[in-house]
Amino acid sequence: MNLSTSRRDFPSLSRSHDDRPLVFFDGAAGTQVPRVVIDAISSYYETSNANSGGSFITSEETDVMVHDTREHLAAMFNAPSAETISFGQNMTTLTFLLSKALVKTMKPGDEIIITQLDHEANRGPWLALREDGIVIHEAAMRQDGRLDYDDLEAKISSRTRLIALGMASNAIGTVNDVARVREASRRAGAQLFLDAVHYAPHFSIDVEALDPDFLICSAYKFYGPHVGILYCREGLLDTLETSRLVTASQAAPERIETGTLNYAAIAGVRAAVRYIESWGEGSSLRERLVDAFRRIGSHERALAVRYWEGIAGIAEAERWGPDFSDAQRAPTVSITLKNLRSDELARRLAARGINSWGGHFYAKRAVERLGVEARGGLLRSGFFIYNTEDEVDRLLAELETLAR
Repeated sequence: MNLSTSRRDFPSLSRSHDDRPLVFFDGAAGTQVPRVVIDAISSYYETSNANSGGSFITSEETDVMVHDTREHLAAMFNAPSAETISFGQNMTTLTFLLSKALVKTMKPGDEIIITQLDHEANRGPWLALREDGIVIHEAAMRQDGRLDYDDLEAKISSRTRLIALGMASNAIGTVNDVARVREASRRAGAQLFLDAVHYAPHFSIDVEALDPDFLICSAYKFYGPHVGILYCREGLLDTLETSRLVTASQAAPERIETGTLNYAAIAGVRAAVRYIESWGEGSSLRERLVDAFRRIGSHERALAVRYWEGIAGIAEAERWGPDFSDAQRAPTVSITLKNLRSDELARRLAARGINSWGGHFYAKRAVERLGVEARGGLLRSGFFIYNTEDEVDRLLAELETLAR
């Protein structure tokens, strides 16, 4: 990949702090944004700023743009139509809205399975349904950072109505076996909810092959603005009693969209998908996106492996999560140092111009299970299209100094 070209696409990469060029390894919590996305948001405000549903040109342009963005995301997910794509403030808000709709299809004593590996946004909304009499089971995470599938399958019963599964861990990079969980959910007649927030930036998604009932992600994790995105199996959203105004559209995909959307941000989402597409080749939007994710993913994995192997040479450091022998593993690497709390380590790196996260990253249950909460959690570094080998080596050198 021509990294000199990709880096020029991101204005923020030229920033320095205390005479040090900033290095952005914080992308797992939100990537930097390319100029084309910034321009798309600005252009919307300059030319087409209006609410939807009007008969005048700016409103009509807004409606066309929103539908076109849905179509771009449908191609990104290999979904059958734009009507399967809904927008929200963020993933957490959409998940709460969906959970409140799904509980209306259940009765006290029905069961939902969550996991210890997941981000709290794929736990909290389901745990809250205990107030409605829903029984929540928690599938265990093994100490190596992988999900305990035997434990998950043992918790499935005739009362299981939903399995809520993260596709990739935002804390330690584990990629879960969705096909195995989907097959288990089918045997029980249970629905499958996939949290793809940490998966979507790094791998192409095929909902036809994965066959989830629901899949959710966030555009700000793949070079876009803060917009939540929900895929619902075709026709399924129309069967749910969502919280909505009588004046709002009663049909999918708007059926779960409350109030006026952030149209400028949605224009930025379309630009982000197009930016990813620009790195691929193929005769269709879908083919170009799949090829782009393959190319970008190869670059990201190489950087993550370089860092993973470099950390092995620091005696005071401990690596967490699966190694890179797995066929799929997110390019997110978390470590701890024996002599420093991880949150303090992040602060010291920040003073050296390196942006990295220390803590639990809302994967609080996973960090508890790993037994590192008292050590300030984990130091997490994520690798994206704009990161370089030189930046990885700079991070390793700083960590070696801090370890001493």
